[in-house]
Amino acid sequence: MTATDTYLLLRAFCDELARCGLQHACTSPGSRNTPLVLSLTREPRIRTWSHIDERCAAFFALGAAKASGRPVALTCTSGTAGANYLPAVAEAFQARVPLIVLTADRPPELREVGAGQAIDQIKLYGDAVKWFFEVGVDAAGDASLRWIRALACRAYWTAADGRPGPVHLNFPLREPLVLDAPLPPDPVPGRDGDRPWVRWSIAAGGQAPAATAGQAPAAPAGQAPAAPRELPARGVVVAGRDERGIGEAAARCAQRAGYPLLADPLSGARHGDTAIATYDLLLRDAAWARHMAPELVIRVGDLPTSKPLRAWLASLTGAEHLALDPERAWQDPAGVLTEVDPGDPITTLNLLAREPSVLAAEPSGDPEWLRAWTEADDAAGEALRDALPEELSEPRVARLLGETLGPDAILFIASSMPIRDAELYLPARCPLPRMLSNRGANGIDGTVSTAFGVAAATEQPVTLLIGDVALVHDIGGLIAARQLGLDLTIVVLNNDGGGIFHFLPVSRETDAFERHVVTPHGLDFAAAAALYGLRHTRATTAEALAEAIRGGRTGLIEVRTDRVANLALHRRLADAGLAAIRRRGDPGIGGSGLSPPAPAASPGA
Repeated sequence: MTATDTYLLLRAFCDELARCGLQHACTSPGSRNTPLVLSLTREPRIRTWSHIDERCAAFFALGAAKASGRPVALTCTSGTAGANYLPAVAEAFQARVPLIVLTADRPPELREVGAGQAIDQIKLYGDAVKWFFEVGVDAAGDASLRWIRALACRAYWTAADGRPGPVHLNFPLREPLVLDAPLPPDPVPGRDGDRPWVRWSIAAGGQAPAATAGQAPAAPAGQAPAAPRELPARGVVVAGRDERGIGEAAARCAQRAGYPLLADPLSGARHGDTAIATYDLLLRDAAWARHMAPELVIRVGDLPTSKPLRAWLASLTGAEHLALDPERAWQDPAGVLTEVDPGDPITTLNLLAREPSVLAAEPSGDPEWLRAWTEADDAAGEALRDALPEELSEPRVARLLGETLGPDAILFIASSMPIRDAELYLPARCPLPRMLSNRGANGIDGTVSTAFGVAAATEQPVTLLIGDVALVHDIGGLIAARQLGLDLTIVVLNNDGGGIFHFLPVSRETDAFERHVVTPHGLDFAAAAALYGLRHTRATTAEALAEAIRGGRTGLIEVRTDRVANLALHRRLADAGLAAIRRRGDPGIGGSGLSPPAPAASPGA
């Protein structure tokens, strides 16, 4: 990292603050905050006010924010300088005044080693801020520039939205702190028309920045107008994990708009005529994915599990990305979002689905565009079905559970391979069970206990699909069946270790892979079931597994698989599906005659 990198990133950061509507900033003298001070003062749309004393600067900013109804930024050097902001920050939090506090800090290597002006600034203001973030200022590549532009927007909208208040961003800055040459042009310039990188939509329930009593400041330039939205011809609806019942509205919106629906099994939206079941496979074909770049992505819920889908979304830098995000989760690791709507997503989706005037006189989607998706999905799905052996395997188990359990049941799916198999091999456009998983942090810990908690809170029958390592990790959770009197059907895929690691580059590290990564355990799950008073069944055929599931009694159903054979099967299935896609001719066109759009820009570094 060089001083040029630091200043390129901070110039983009200040540019976005101004685009969002920031008009005032307060500075105090120091060395470590030099890049922040110079970047703010050199942004012509921001008026900067110099203060010797940080306490005075903070209260000055408080007054400017009260009067304008907009966030005001303030920056200081490292050490106790930031501590002098605390009284004004506390007042801003209690009085609901939006501030953006930018503290400079020593980098990690200068902390707790006796360096000067280095105190612990992590969460310096405790609960007196709405949001804290430690900002890593690194090399100014395309990806990091997109990220810091989105970060500036997030800071501004978080301070202004809902209950206004202060946010705190801490910047560890390394020397040199000044430039020795002029800055080059921005590698990632801001969006056209002086728009912020991420607009904050107030059309469907989002709130404008607060103003003091009797004031009504003009909405910042970054807020989307409340005018009806006319959707473009080529769009997709992407639905990730959601546990609030948004899936039905997402499926209805996709159907009404004529857009393909790429729905994670955990979304509750994986059904309807436009649902695409094999998107994970389709998007592994680079040519197909490039040709099928949409103009608009409507995103609901978390980012889906699928790695190919995430990579494809990250590559769509030329598309509009609208996230319906009432929880302000900011699921955007690639920095490609262009608009966030914090209002009620069901209201927004129903508006798009039910009112033709919002979309246009007719559904906006290009029928040839949708046909290209559904025909490719049908071809890939048929190839997967034909290539999937009848004998029990991990993909077969995932598919069978989706087909056997009805819509009145709940399927809890463990992280790691089970959720990935469910995403690729479960059908779409037909009723599926409600699916839940611990995909917030994506860990395997506590899976058994979470599934029992689901069973305790519902009258619906609950089935858990889990791998052997995840079961071992929470095997003590099995006591809930006897101790708490809860019913849960557990299907364990036992390949004696972490089978997912065979899919990763670490599998080539043969000296340590088997013992330290795969960690085979050799446990007898029949004995574990007996210890906790559970019936144990070994299912060796699809028919036996379906019969055991339909039995509906609490117990452990074990399916033995082989890790190496499972890897080979997944590869054969993927090859069969991709071959079916490629046999259709020009990627994304098939027999529909669809002309591909211009390729989307490739993802940044």
